[in-house]
Amino acid sequence: MLPEEITPTLTAMFGDVLSSAGPESWQIEGENLRLLVLLSEDQSWLRALITIAPAQEAGPFLQQLLEANFDETQEARYALFQGLLWGVYQHSLASLTIEDFQAAIRCLVELHQQGLGESFNRLAETQIRQIIQAAKLQGQSLEATMQTLERFYQEGVMGDLNSGEQARNEVLGAWRYQLERLWNEESGLNG
Repeated sequence: MLPEEITPTLTAMFGDVLSSAGPESWQIEGENLRLLVLLSEDQSWLRALITIAPAQEAGPFLQQLLEANFDETQEARYALFQGLLWGVYQHSLASLTIEDFQAAIRCLVELHQQGLGESFNRLAETQIRQIIQAAKLQGQSLEATMQTLERFYQEGVMGDLNSGEQARNEVLGAWRYQLERLWNEESGLNG
């Protein structure tokens, strides 16, 4: 890929929201989207970055984000810099094709759109699995475990005491769905 191919490629992908801050940098500012494409000084390396979330919000999910780097994000990576969680893609410009550049940009946009949702889901599933394992070790059934969670919700241990009946039912319904979905997958003393 040549440096002069970057502008037309980004324009074709994003239209008029492209701005260039110089011969070695491009910026896409869209609704809730900030994408940067930077070349090294010698124009041998390209780096594309997209903001995902404030670092403080990403903190509880660092393990899940690093696991995603290992297995799911393909050539893109999660990174922390200047108080933000970023999606980052780096590649040698000489061996980069336009198609690979476009695929990398699409991957970064997808990471941005997912935000922290996938990491939250992975963390929640890990915690639900731990609850199931503990319940089974104590000889609890699925129903007894659900009753314990309902009691915790009523006592304010989990959930907001001031939430209405509909919110309470939605939260407990989500818990029930996850417990039922994962109950037989987790080994324990009782099934």
